Amino acid sequence: MYERAGALQVCYIECVKLSLRARLTFMYSALVALTLAAFAVVAYFTVSSELNENLDASLSRVAASLETVIRKEQQAAKRPLMPLRRDKRTKTPERTDDFAFLNRVSARDVVGPVLPPENETQLDDPVWSAVYEHMLLNSSNYLIQVNDRQGVIVWRSDNLQTDSLPLFSTFEQHGAKVVDDRIHTYYTLGGIRYRLVLYRGGAAEVAAAYPAGEVDATLRRLFSLMLYGMPVAMLLSSLAGWFLAQRSLRPVDEITLSARKITAKNLAQRLPMPPTNDEIARLTETLNEMIARLETSFTRIRQFTSDASHELKTPLAILMGELEIALRRPMTAHEYRATLESCLEEVERLTSLVQGLLDLSRADTGQVMVDRKPLRLSALVEDICDDVIILAEQKRIVLDQDIQPHVMVDGDRVRLHQALLNVIENAVKYTPDEGMVRVQLRKNDSDAVIIVADTGIGIPAGDTAFIFDRFYRVDKARSKSIQGTGLGLAIVKWIVDAHDGTIDVHSEEGRGTTFTISLPLHREEVASA
Repeated sequence: MYERAGALQVCYIECVKLSLRARLTFMYSALVALTLAAFAVVAYFTVSSELNENLDASLSRVAASLETVIRKEQQAAKRPLMPLRRDKRTKTPERTDDFAFLNRVSARDVVGPVLPPENETQLDDPVWSAVYEHMLLNSSNYLIQVNDRQGVIVWRSDNLQTDSLPLFSTFEQHGAKVVDDRIHTYYTLGGIRYRLVLYRGGAAEVAAAYPAGEVDATLRRLFSLMLYGMPVAMLLSSLAGWFLAQRSLRPVDEITLSARKITAKNLAQRLPMPPTNDEIARLTETLNEMIARLETSFTRIRQFTSDASHELKTPLAILMGELEIALRRPMTAHEYRATLESCLEEVERLTSLVQGLLDLSRADTGQVMVDRKPLRLSALVEDICDDVIILAEQKRIVLDQDIQPHVMVDGDRVRLHQALLNVIENAVKYTPDEGMVRVQLRKNDSDAVIIVADTGIGIPAGDTAFIFDRFYRVDKARSKSIQGTGLGLAIVKWIVDAHDGTIDVHSEEGRGTTFTISLPLHREEVASA
């Protein structure tokens, strides 16, 4: 058993190693083989059953027709049977006078009584008459024997010669199945196998036999035809399967060759689309969409690398310059202190930049978990405004607050504090002295809405779509004295998205910017609304 299982496993592994074209051809051929085999088996047994049933029906009709003719002749004569007379050939008694009419019976007389009513129009058909006349009177294949009710042979066909067919009672005594006074069986006579029908009627018992060799020969020819035809059909189907598989998979080969030519240097290239609207076309379209996403990702990575390098280069250059000056000449304690403070400021800038990059990298890989709990957003926004108001007072900026109380959300307090502080602090940073920043908090049916509007320098219309990209900075619209890493709004966007919220921006250059943040309300808040 284990050896057979191992052999099957080896066959499966070898089959898996085949090419897709070979596997499709193999499966197609196997399916055709199974279909042909099933068809051959069904056809063989169907033909065998039909031939045997038709032969039995013919023999039954012959026997029943002959018995009907005998009964009609006896009823017409209205005389008792004559005494028995011995047959010189078989030494068996025969009622020659009562059954002599069998030598002059017509096909119509035999066929007519046993045909179903819907076929009575066939009685005058010369073809039917010729068939039954040949079967009963002129056929050398049919063996027909008539016995009286006591089992005495009273008539037999000439081709029986000295032989005789068995009696109805003989088979009945041995338990043969009797259906409608008929017994269907096989019987061997003179070394030849016959299909035999024994019919017991009211006037006589009729036995009709026909050689089974003709049916067997027909079935052998059918079996030979299937035996030699199936390999030919298998060969043709395998060739057709290979051709169809090769033709169907040709676009896949083209896609493979084209895909091998696409590298990181030519991601703008696309796979050729087939002219059809099938699975291959949909696969090609999906692959092209994937290549487009890869191109976008590679472009962003290149841009990110360039921007990160630039952002890291500036504070490192300042640090290097300050330290070189400090080492190049002696300095006073005050000058050393000023140099150290400048270096510390750049280190803090580098730390902020690295921390921002680390947060975004962890967020991209799903390592940062947002701990969402019921949070009173009204109190959080008030606390942030209290922290930022010091920066606003330094620039004589009015920080107007319109905060609706008792607004609850499901959120991470630390992350939401980071995001809202960044937005409000940016509004103060980029608003000129004596300007105004307005912070609003309200709720609608299902969201808490935070609106931060300023009267600052604004953002050009062409740049608003990119302000949430990492390291994207609108230098021409920003004061050079304002320091930043270019990661703040990217982090804000990530935090808002992690809370299933949205952030939108509307800005007019020179007239101010408005940020709108929407966060889902706490479940109880939504239920009570």
